[in-house]
This record gives sequence, structure tokens and C-alpha cells, in this order.
Amino acid sequence: MNPVWVLVIAFVLGFAARQVRLPPLVGFLIAGFVLHGFGVEETQVLRTISDLGVTLLLFTIGLKLRLASLLRPEIWAGATIHMLITVAVFAAAMLGLGLTGLSLFAGLDWRLSLLVAFALSFSSTVFAVKVLEEKAEMASLHGRVAIGILIMQDVIAVVFLAASQGMLPSPWALALVALIPFRYLIMKVLDRCGHGELLILFGMFLAVAGYEAFHVVRLKGDLGALVLGVLLASHPKAGELANSLLGFKDLFLIGFFLTIGLSGAPTLELVGLAALLAVAVPFKVALYFLLLTRFKLRVRTSLLASLSLANYSEFGLIVGAVAASNGWIGNEWLIIIAIALSITFILASPVNSAAHALEARFSQSLKRFETKVRRPDDQPLDPGDAQFVIFGMGRIGGGAYDVMRGRYGDIVIGVDFDIGVVQCNREVGRNVIVGDATDPDFWARVAPGPRKIRLVMLAMPNYAENMFAARRLAASHYGGLVAATAQYPDQMAELRKEGVDAVFNLFAEAGAGFANHVCERFKDELSG
Repeated sequence: MNPVWVLVIAFVLGFAARQVRLPPLVGFLIAGFVLHGFGVEETQVLRTISDLGVTLLLFTIGLKLRLASLLRPEIWAGATIHMLITVAVFAAAMLGLGLTGLSLFAGLDWRLSLLVAFALSFSSTVFAVKVLEEKAEMASLHGRVAIGILIMQDVIAVVFLAASQGMLPSPWALALVALIPFRYLIMKVLDRCGHGELLILFGMFLAVAGYEAFHVVRLKGDLGALVLGVLLASHPKAGELANSLLGFKDLFLIGFFLTIGLSGAPTLELVGLAALLAVAVPFKVALYFLLLTRFKLRVRTSLLASLSLANYSEFGLIVGAVAASNGWIGNEWLIIIAIALSITFILASPVNSAAHALEARFSQSLKRFETKVRRPDDQPLDPGDAQFVIFGMGRIGGGAYDVMRGRYGDIVIGVDFDIGVVQCNREVGRNVIVGDATDPDFWARVAPGPRKIRLVMLAMPNYAENMFAARRLAASHYGGLVAATAQYPDQMAELRKEGVDAVFNLFAEAGAGFANHVCERFKDELSG
């Protein structure tokens, strides 16, 4: 098929998915199956594009990752315990299905059952990151917990691949330690790359170089891209570099979703078996939730993190491919896992889009799972005596805070879910707390009273979060003023419909702010 038609079909189905409030990736998955029906096969070019997309994805994750987060028990212990229980339960279930004589399950002994269960115990890094990025929740606590668990699963994947292929990492793998001092040279080059196309090109080079460095010494290449990103995470340009690669990463990941659909021709029997596997995903979600609450996380944090992991992983295809190449299982299992993966992606997409609404609806009934003592960084928010609250303490929120505090004094408080942003603001003397505008525990405290909150400013970079916060305010019967930022006219109109009193176009206001600054700075010279 002409590549143009591949692009057309991918766009049309991605666009259709978006119109029914599903992430475009659902449309791309369906496009893969449609293309397979037309006889299109996976090409080396498409595989290369797919691999590059995943490599860039993990590299950008590394640029935003704090290694200390992986040392927390809910990360390393939670991921390990979840995997052990999932493998045991899924393997036992498949053996039970085999006893009933059900199709392919009857051909699985306990070893093969454990192998397939192991493939299904992983959750998708690509899916989770895409969902969290679309909601601007990568830096939130539940986002960090989910990503940490996925990274631990990637580490386990490296061990499995080495064992299954019957080879250990090359002795030269020890030489990778040299990347630690070499990072200073990379940082110097990064300093001199500027802010344009050279920065983007250098970022892509680093991601691919990290992949190849690990691949050469028989380690998982994707892990190399992640590690190199982590080594550069402390650089001042790390965030800018990640943002500059965002569009390229999203574009290349379309190839990844297409390749899943192109992995095999689904028959009615295989679709039925895959659907049976997909039914087991709620067990994984419930187990994630139960474990995370046992590690003293709130219901809200545990539920949102668990929902972002509500799927099977593309790594299941890798496990299946290794097992099939070794003759352990038939090739039909590759198709079953691919279809099950696609089904869970399709089902998990709307669930994650409505994750905050689901959490708000069921949080009270799930409170009984919370421990009496919770982690210090996962406590409900308390605005104290503040009368003006600014959500989102990046450059826009920080500037707004300084102006409001200069005019009205210490009745202003800032809120941001990124602990790094909070610490930076505190270092310059701002009163900022760690919190999330989508947290119902905060809005429950916004009630009429002698010191009620009179003004809420929504300065978060993600439009969807500003919208959700505006709806939370309306639902809590908040009677004060609300102001919000937006980037496009249609977003401004929708925010006004949600009861926002004042909406400011970031691009237009930036120009007005610049002009006001110039007039104030040169008022004497200009007055003459």
C-alpha cells in the first residue's frame, strides 16, 4: 500500500477517536488492524520509527526522573510484590482453564503458564506516559509512583531477556560506568547547543547513543536511553530538551501503535481468548490499589496511579516473541497477546480520561482502605488563612504570585503538585505548598467563613486541569472569584461556560505585559 494511504488511514481513525473523547492512540491501534486487513505488513522502516519513538519516550522520562523516588518502598517493593502475585494468580487461572479443555490453554503446562502470566504482569510504559502527559500529571505524586513502578518493571525485563537468551551482559558492560564522568562533557555541549534545531538534533543523538551503548554490551537498549536521560536530569536545560523532543516523540510513537495492530490477523477464536485475558485486568488494578494503600498512600493517589497501569504491556509481545523463537509456545500466542494488549489500551483510554471523575465518585466508599498513618507528602491540603490561591507555580503562576503578594500581602498562597517546583519557589521566599488542583480534599476545605478564599487563580499549563479545577469549584459551591489562563479562543469560551469570571489568553496577555513593562521602565523617556 502507498505510504500516503497509511498516513491517511492513521489520521482518519486517530481523528475519529478524538471526536468521541478517546485518545488518538486508540485510533492508531485500530488503524493497524485495518491496515493488516488490507494486506499491509510491518516494514523495517516502520519498525525503526516505532523503536525510535519508544527510545525518545524513555529518554524524556529520564530527563524528568528523580532517582531517589525509585528507592521508596511503594516503588520497588510494590512493583515486585505485584508481579509475584499476578504471575502466581494468572498462571493458576490458565492451568484451570486448561483443565476445562479450552482451546490453547489446554496445551500449557505449569512452566508455560508461568511464562505467559509473566508476560501479562507488566503494564505499558508507553500508554501510561502518554496518558499522564496528556493530563500534565507526570510530576504529580500518582504520576511519579506509576512511572517508578514501570521503571522497576523495565529493570526486571532486562534480567529476563538476558536469562531467556541464554547470555549474560558483556564484560564490557562495566565500562558503562564511564558515562557518569562523561556526563559533564555532554552537559558542556548541551550548554552550547542554543535553543533551536541543534538542541533537538543533539537530544535525538543522545537518546539513540544511549540505546546503542547498552545494546552493544547486551543490555536492553531502551534502558540505556532512560539511563542517559537520568544522568542529564539535573541540567538546567533538561526540561527544555524534553519539551523540544515532544512533537517528534509523539509522531514516531504512531509507528509503535500501528505495529501492534500489524502484528497478526485476528480470528474470532483468538479475539475471544484475548478478550478473556483482558477481563483479568481489573484484578491487576485492584491489586495495585491495595498494595499502594498498604504503603500509606491515600485512596486518591493509589487509585489514579493504579488506573494509569490498567493495561497489558508491549513487553508482553517481546516475551512472546522470545518464547516463540525458542519453540516454547506457538506463534498464535503472539497474536493473542497483541489483541489483548490492544483491547486493554482501548478500554483503559476512556477510563483514564474520566479518572478524576471516578475518583471523586468512589473516594468516600474506598476510604476504608486507607491506613491511619499516611506519608507526609500525601496528606490532604490545607490552605490555612489564605484568601488568594494560585494553582500552578511555574513561570506564569510565580509571576502572578509576586504581583498579588506585593499588592495584598501575605494572604496569598501558591499550590503545585511538582515538589521540585515547590522547593524552588520556597527558596525564593514564596509561600507554596505541594498539592493538586484536582484533589477533592482541597476543595472540601474551600467553604464560606470569616476567612474564606476570595480568589482562585488557575495558572496551570494544562488546559484540561484548569477546566477540571473550575468544575470542582462549581461543584463545591465556591462563591468567590475565579480567574484562569488559556491559549486558544475556544478554550477561553469553554472556561467561561464553567463559571470562570476572567479568562486570559496567554499569548495576548504576554504582549500586553511586555508593553506595560516597557512603558513603566521608560516612562520618563517616553513622556518627553
